[in-house]
Amino acid sequence: MEHLAGGLVGLLDDVAALAKLAAASVDDVGAAASRASMKAAGVVIDDTAVTPTYVHGLAAKRELPIIKRIAIGSIRNKLLFILPAALVLSEFAPTIVEIILIFGGSFLCYEGAHKIVHALKHDDHDHDVPAVVKGHEAEEATIAGAIRTDFILSAEIMVISLKEVIDEGFVVRGIIMVVVAVFITVVVYGMVALIVKMDDIGLSMAERTSPSSQKIGRMLVTGMPKVLVWLTIIGTAAMLWVGGHILLVGSEELGWHWPYSVVHDAEHLVDDVANIGGVLAWLVNTAISAVVGLAWGIIVMGVVYVGHSSSQN
Repeated sequence: MEHLAGGLVGLLDDVAALAKLAAASVDDVGAAASRASMKAAGVVIDDTAVTPTYVHGLAAKRELPIIKRIAIGSIRNKLLFILPAALVLSEFAPTIVEIILIFGGSFLCYEGAHKIVHALKHDDHDHDVPAVVKGHEAEEATIAGAIRTDFILSAEIMVISLKEVIDEGFVVRGIIMVVVAVFITVVVYGMVALIVKMDDIGLSMAERTSPSSQKIGRMLVTGMPKVLVWLTIIGTAAMLWVGGHILLVGSEELGWHWPYSVVHDAEHLVDDVANIGGVLAWLVNTAISAVVGLAWGIIVMGVVYVGHSSSQN
């Protein structure tokens, strides 16, 4: 009996040790997933800013179902297509991951520059026409377009996050990336749902008898168009900043060091400023990245325009 009791105690000790190890592993995975998600924050902001435009003008009762369809397409993009390919490439051909990331960064630069150029030319009015006004086929095409755009943004998010945990083991890396994929999709489309329903919440509050509720409701209703405008501006800035930063880091990773060394030199000029040196260095890095992103985006726009013109001739 004593041997049995001793064996049971030993078994319980082993179970406790395994439980502690598992808990530590979960904490490590959570911390790594959080770190990886933060690295992709710029693209997440852009994803959150872009998506509400796809449900602009839809009947209120149809907004959430449409967002749900796009969210399902997004998680399918991440888990079924992007994640397996990214994991395999990171294991056997990590340089290709860097090249893919640069192509994705170029796309972000192109999109950001495209938005700025067309906003300055005031020739983007067709995009202001709600899909619901154009008909069911246009609405379906809009949803398909949203999922395609999400594929690019999701690929950027996943690859940026993957780079942050590239030194982890293959299985752990895969678990972390699944957590990142689910977490970011929930955050992005949860925020999108909240944003597009905010005016309905405001109308509901405005109809209450409480003066304070009515005031807040009216503020929400009148403020949401401005919020959407600012989201578009922030999303465009995020595209250029993230795209430019990806190009600078990618060029350094591939052996072309001088572009990012110029950025580092500029950071060193301000990082000794008392109390705010770190913030100033980050602002300098961000500003230069955005300028690089805009310049490269305009170049890519020119290449696309020339290629399109040549195909029509």
